[in-house]
Amino acid sequence: MVKQLIEAAGTLLDLFGVLVIVAGTIIASVAFCGRAIRRQAGIAYPAYRQAVGRTTLLGLELLVAGDIIKTVAISPTFQTVGVLAAVVLVRTFLSVSLQVELDGRWPWHGRLRG
Repeated sequence: MVKQLIEAAGTLLDLFGVLVIVAGTIIASVAFCGRAIRRQAGIAYPAYRQAVGRTTLLGLELLVAGDIIKTVAISPTFQTVGVLAAVVLVRTFLSVSLQVELDGRWPWHGRLRG
C-alpha cells in the first residue's frame, strides 16, 4: 500500500512537471503574440525566451523529483539507481545550461550590481 502511494506521488510529480512546461510555454506564447501584435518586437522575443526557459527549469526540477521518488523508494537496485544518476546528470546539465543562457552568468556567480 505504501509502495503504491509513493509510486503515485512520483507519477503525480512527473505529470505536474510536464503540465508546468506545457502550460508555461502556452502562456509565454500567448504573451509573445500579444507583444508582437502591439509591435513591441524589441522586448517580445527576449521576454519569450526568459519565460519558456524558466518554465522549462521548473518543469525539469519537478521531473527529477518524481524520478528520484520513484526510483529510490520503489526499486533501489544498482541498475535503477545508475539509470537515475544518468537521467539526473543530463537534466542537471540542461538546467545549468538554461540558467547560464537566461542569466548570462554561471549560477554560482553573484548577480552583477548595476
